[in-house]
Amino acid sequence: MTVEELLKKYAAGERNFAGINLTEANLSGVNLSGANLKGANLSVANLSGANLSKTDLTGAKLNIARLSGAHLGGANLTDADLNVAYLVRVDLKKANLTGAKLIRAELIRAELSGANLSGANLSGATLTEATLRGANLSGANLRGAHLSGAYLTEANLEQANLQGADLSRADLSSADLRGTELRQANLTQAILSGADLSGVNLRWAILSGCNLRWADLSEAKLSGADLSRADLCHANLLNASLVHADLSNAYLIRADWIGADLTGATLTGAKLHAASRLGIKTEGMTCKWVDLSPNGDHSQIYWLNSGGTNEFFHETLPTVRIVIDSPLDQGAHFALAATYYQIAQ
Repeated sequence: MTVEELLKKYAAGERNFAGINLTEANLSGVNLSGANLKGANLSVANLSGANLSKTDLTGAKLNIARLSGAHLGGANLTDADLNVAYLVRVDLKKANLTGAKLIRAELIRAELSGANLSGANLSGATLTEATLRGANLSGANLRGAHLSGAYLTEANLEQANLQGADLSRADLSSADLRGTELRQANLTQAILSGADLSGVNLRWAILSGCNLRWADLSEAKLSGADLSRADLCHANLLNASLVHADLSNAYLIRADWIGADLTGATLTGAKLHAASRLGIKTEGMTCKWVDLSPNGDHSQIYWLNSGGTNEFFHETLPTVRIVIDSPLDQGAHFALAATYYQIAQ
């Protein structure tokens, strides 16, 4: 079927074009919204600016196709092949791309908010400044993908593979990254405030200047990671592995890191106001000085001389002795209980 025949039938009301072969066809700017293109072969076709909203492209072949500026909102692209496709500024809002193949696809500034990309293969894809707010990327393969400046707020990236991916300046606030593979990823100046990173693998990742305020990094693997100048205020680092991590000048104000392993880590210049000095492993740590001021403004610098690291982080708790020299009435019992609670805190 030729392009002219296709458009004529579509204009006449026909919508079923399943399995059609239009390789290398010029379909730029055409309107095929709501059409059934299931299993169609559109490889190397030019679909720039085309209206394909709510079309069924399940299992379709769109390898090396040109879809820049195309409208595919609400389209079904389950198991579709879009390898090396050109999708710059494409509209894929709320589209279904479950299991789709987008290896080395160009998705610069693409609109993918609310899209379902679970299990999709986006390895080596370019998603620079793409919008993926609330998108489902669970189990997706994004290994080596370029996501610098991308918007991934509240996105689901659970169990996704982002090894070696570039997420510099990306916004991942409140995103679900539980169990995600982020080994050697670049997260320089990324925003991860309130994100769930529990159990995530961030070994040797670059998180310099990253915003991790209120993030959940419990049980996270951060060995060898660069967290210099990162903002970890109020972060949950319970039982996290920070072996040989660089935390120089990091903000750890009110961070909870009981059980964390900081063996061989660098902590010089870290802001540690209200952060626990007990219950953490500090063998071989490098730390010349820390900032204990409430706002990290260098107003309370504490210098650690040679061998003073262990003394600073593991100093003996003060002994509190309570002497009761008369019988206790009910009010006194409550007062004593409140005192015990305050001491425990």
